[in-house]
Amino acid sequence: MAQKRVLKMKKGPRIILKVFITLLVIFFALLFCFLYIKHKITSAGYSEKAAIRIMKEFKIEYAVSNPGNKTLNRAFESSSYKEKNLDKYKQVKFFNHANLIDNINTLLEKGYTTRDISIILAHGSNSDVTEFAKKDKIKYLEEFFSYDFAKLKYYDRYVKYMDSEGDDEETTIIMVNLDLDKEDYKDPYDVSNDHSLTVLANKHHSLGKNYIPKNLVTVKSEYTVDKDDSTKGRKEAVDAAMEMMQAAKKEGLNLLINSGYRSYDDQQEVYDKYFKLYGEDYVKKYVVNPGFSEHQTGLAFDFASGNSKIFKESKEYDWMIKNSYKYGFCYRYLKKKENITGIKTEAWHFRYVGKDVSKVMDEEELSLEEYYAIYVDK
Repeated sequence: MAQKRVLKMKKGPRIILKVFITLLVIFFALLFCFLYIKHKITSAGYSEKAAIRIMKEFKIEYAVSNPGNKTLNRAFESSSYKEKNLDKYKQVKFFNHANLIDNINTLLEKGYTTRDISIILAHGSNSDVTEFAKKDKIKYLEEFFSYDFAKLKYYDRYVKYMDSEGDDEETTIIMVNLDLDKEDYKDPYDVSNDHSLTVLANKHHSLGKNYIPKNLVTVKSEYTVDKDDSTKGRKEAVDAAMEMMQAAKKEGLNLLINSGYRSYDDQQEVYDKYFKLYGEDYVKKYVVNPGFSEHQTGLAFDFASGNSKIFKESKEYDWMIKNSYKYGFCYRYLKKKENITGIKTEAWHFRYVGKDVSKVMDEEELSLEEYYAIYVDK
């Protein structure tokens, strides 16, 4: 019987096949290793983009030992990454700023500590920090920015105001944040879209000509001085005022509303009337320009006593001072706050802000401007 011939691959192709298989095994081994390490890094809270840089820089163990560090993640993602600042990055509190790493690098070069940089980042937007980083290192960082409501972009104004007025840091921040270092009515802040209970209308915050409050309702005529249905206000404010006046009535008092909502045109009429009667100096002190009056919000009322012609000398006034905050109202224009409100004291003028806000204002003895600067406009 004839023997079968066994086909043998020539030596050259055999070697090529072995090399190919070996390379294929190495490739899949490296791929597995790559994917394993990348998974390990991403499981520690880093993005895939950051993971690539981490592997490239051989910082795998460093990254994994600092899991979930968002500032480190952003640094590894950034083309501005500097290895010499690696230990600094992880100490800086993360803020989602586009130029975060660039700004950290710049601020480190100017001699700021990582704690300083975290404070700086906390008090401004990306553009604010970018502009601030262009300045020489400042002297009074913590003096101003230990306050949550301080704004990085106003640093120069804070220094200028404090040097000029001699006020302490907290007062300086509040005054500047409220634009009280500027002339009245100059470059006012537009609040024409703010219909919150804490909307601020004053000589630096403009409601504009077209501001009309939501849910305007009429105050029952029996609770008004004129006994008609021309007095209006926002429903929340009117309901709270009614509750307050009824509570006062139970104690034998006769608390009434003399004035409520005024439109832009209504305020123009008031302004023109008093200007004609008493002149420019008077209206500057006692009458607000149209578009800047709190009455236009529908949240402010001028109260009166049905038992006394002079409200400040009435029992109703005394009762309001003690109890109005319980119903969500604040005594708007206190004499001791005239430098902040910009309005001479008005015993009759109360503003609805809601019970939570009025309670804080009463406990901390704050004007609405101060509350706004500290708690609203951070």
